Amino acid sequence: MESLIKFVENEFVPKKDFPDFSAGDTITVYYEIKEGEKTRTQFFKGVVIQRRGSGATETFTIRKMSGTIGVERIFPINLPALQKIELNKRGKVRRSRIFYFRGLTGKKARIKEVRK
Repeated sequence: MESLIKFVENEFVPKKDFPDFSAGDTITVYYEIKEGEKTRTQFFKGVVIQRRGSGATETFTIRKMSGTIGVERIFPINLPALQKIELNKRGKVRRSRIFYFRGLTGKKARIKEVRK
């Protein structure tokens, strides 16, 4: 049964070419919003908190600060409205899910950038 599900996912779910990113990276996600008959592109720029799942059900969570309020958004990787993902900075963190980042403020909320 599992092999049948994986076969259907591989055949019918369209693969998009997104850059490799992980927790701690700062990315910008461009996605399409439909308002009535109009469609427009909106972006959401923030730090990746986690990636979870695999295949067609994979999701990632992004956190950004809007003024003094933290805003988190969960995106499915196979969302048809996703247009592109831009990798702005690679962050150096030791965990794959950085939920502790929610409680940090000020200079402690900075993530070191990976040098190439």
